[in-house]
Amino acid sequence: MGTLFYGGSSPIDIEDRMLAHLKVVIVTKLRRSESFTVSWRHFEDAPAGRSTIWLHPSIPLRFTFDEPEPTELDRAWIESLALSANSTGGILLTRWHEDSSTLDTSKDVAQRG
Repeated sequence: MGTLFYGGSSPIDIEDRMLAHLKVVIVTKLRRSESFTVSWRHFEDAPAGRSTIWLHPSIPLRFTFDEPEPTELDRAWIESLALSANSTGGILLTRWHEDSSTLDTSKDVAQRG
């Protein structure tokens, strides 16, 4: 489980593979000085609800990963995240089905299972 540290907010735990793909999109957007949102449903062991952060180039950001080796990136996943980052709704973190190489928007990636 990786962690996203953003400004003064509480650390956000995100599965390493998802965080690696999200990192590529976030860094690309912020390098272009483009702001956007990232939203997710809370973990099953947290109070029910969802959260959204507004990502802006002036706010400190750090990614940490549990795995020492970088994960293999999937171009289709990155493109899907980038498209959603460019939408008015921003990125909604969802569970990734590696077998089918498609996003499943019916389940949240932040949920353990």
